[in-house]
Amino acid sequence: MTQLKYKRILLKLSGESLMGKKGFGIDPKVLDFFADEIKSLHKIGVQTGIVIGGGNIFRGLSAGDQGIDRVTGDQMGMLATMINSLALQNAIEKKEIFTRLMTAIPMEAIAEPYIRRRAIRHLEKGRVVIFGAGTGHPYFSTDTAAALRAVEINAGVILKGTRVDGVFDSDPEKNPEAAKYETISYEDILTKNLRVMDMTAVSLCKENKLPLVVFNMDKPGNLMAVVKGENVGTVVNEQES
Repeated sequence: MTQLKYKRILLKLSGESLMGKKGFGIDPKVLDFFADEIKSLHKIGVQTGIVIGGGNIFRGLSAGDQGIDRVTGDQMGMLATMINSLALQNAIEKKEIFTRLMTAIPMEAIAEPYIRRRAIRHLEKGRVVIFGAGTGHPYFSTDTAAALRAVEINAGVILKGTRVDGVFDSDPEKNPEAAKYETISYEDILTKNLRVMDMTAVSLCKENKLPLVVFNMDKPGNLMAVVKGENVGTVVNEQES
């Protein structure tokens, strides 16, 4: 029997991660890789919820530069998350795993409405649940949606998959001397203005004592290692680092 540190997780993926090396859209190879990583968790009984961003298609925050008002831009971003969610659902189902897509904005033809009790029941039955359309409200990021859904479904942790190995004191892609934190508190994230998640998401995790692990999703096996409690990425919690 595999020893698991976390039995129910909320995996947060950025929309940009789906681009791979492309400048826009979805790379099928990345989708397939993510689906394989998620399948490995499913095989050992990890209950998995997923929130994915939409930045590979449209970013609500950049809408103002195009003359689009913030509310409309955020709504367009929510629809972008649904495109990504449908693509990920399709990729996971190709691995013969039952998957449910739930949306915060009603669109009955393609997804179930988000109902907390139903989402938990899907997880208990061994289905992967993808939460689309963010919170359903403008001005809230998909990081905040991930924190909210994690708290609502009683997840043991949020796993934030990124392209770097954890939380650093500066951008490791720009500064090769950047130092990685093994652990760090939510308070330090806020006071040091480290761009791990937006302030609303961090505050929600902090208030609900929900741990966060930031790790490199691009490395095969990392997701499984985190769930087993291995020393991968950076652990963010209410304790001091």
